[in-house]
Amino acid sequence: MLTLTITPADFSDPSLRTFLEAHLADMAPTAPPESQHALDYDALQRPGVRLWTAVVDGATVGTVALAELEPGHEELKSMRTDPAMRGRGIASELLRFALDDARSRGASRVSLETGSMEFFAAAHRLYARHGFVETEPFGSYAPDPLSTFMTLTLAAE
Repeated sequence: MLTLTITPADFSDPSLRTFLEAHLADMAPTAPPESQHALDYDALQRPGVRLWTAVVDGATVGTVALAELEPGHEELKSMRTDPAMRGRGIASELLRFALDDARSRGASRVSLETGSMEFFAAAHRLYARHGFVETEPFGSYAPDPLSTFMTLTLAAE
């Protein structure tokens, strides 16, 4: 049984930077720079952005962030599971955690942008299993054939 701990990100931990840079490096070959929308290390520390880490046995194995778009509407960012740990439910736990956080702060909708290529197929399935549906671009995004946009309407608890 996997013992997973999810906590607010500790930006003083150098392994976090390494993990997040690996996330960007994994996605770099999938699209040209103008079609890459992941937040970098500095952007994840901006006001209105909350980043959490999933840790197993002291090692970061996943991240998830929420960024406020407008009152009641959040964007899911920086979802990543360590490739060696995929298939163990970490992404689902992180996603549920982030959605619970958004709901607890009164958000009524969470949206996301992810790639449209085969590399992102597992992510599309994960989001669909959790109730996200494809939608038009939101916020400042423009239509892009290399992007898939999804949204979830949160039920009040």
